[in-house]
Amino acid sequence: MPYLSFIADDALISVVTHLLAVAQKARTKADKDFDRNVIDPFAVLFEMSGFKTDQAVWLAGEKNRQAQKSLQNHVGAFHQTILGMMDGWQDLGTGSVIDAVCPDKKLIAEIKNKHNTVKGSDKVKVYDHMETLVMTKGHQYKDFTAYYVEVIPKSGLRYNKEFTPPDSAKGQPRRANPLIRQIDGYSFYALATGVPDALEQLFMVLPDVIEVCSDYQFEDRAFASAYFEKAYKSS
Repeated sequence: MPYLSFIADDALISVVTHLLAVAQKARTKADKDFDRNVIDPFAVLFEMSGFKTDQAVWLAGEKNRQAQKSLQNHVGAFHQTILGMMDGWQDLGTGSVIDAVCPDKKLIAEIKNKHNTVKGSDKVKVYDHMETLVMTKGHQYKDFTAYYVEVIPKSGLRYNKEFTPPDSAKGQPRRANPLIRQIDGYSFYALATGVPDALEQLFMVLPDVIEVCSDYQFEDRAFASAYFEKAYKSS
């Protein structure tokens, strides 16, 4: 039995192996470069005393924090790569006019890992770019539906709505356009695959794939699952 119905096993293993390598590299880099980074000595005092931790615990936590920051930049790319491996979808890579496209369904997607990846003031730029792509006469994506994907939504909400970011310069939001939409990760995976719980299925098989691709064994899978439930509770 394959891990998932909407992506081949070898493709899934490949992208998981890559992200594990990124994580290991980030942790190694945090160890290697730790003394090169300027640490706030005042914060050290208050963190150790306020959190009631000793030097060893603080040091391990700070190195993990630095490594996590580096890894987080790649998790959004993980979802983009997964999407590009689905039937009908293409991952256009970094530096392209858009992250992914499904020509048959006339869909394009800009994928961000979290709802706050892009500052509120910059979301209007994303809207304007999408509007140019789907509304410009003669453009290859004219009349496509553009999705601004926030894989991890705010407050566990699910949504598929018109994208109307506020424009502080003009004091009003961008006008609603049914071709320019904002969507959470759970809803987008369902849209992209036709499988209502596709994102949940992906999450649930990842521990198995990670264990196959590494020497790590999960002792308590329910620990992370609780955070998944919180992130995608029904609206």
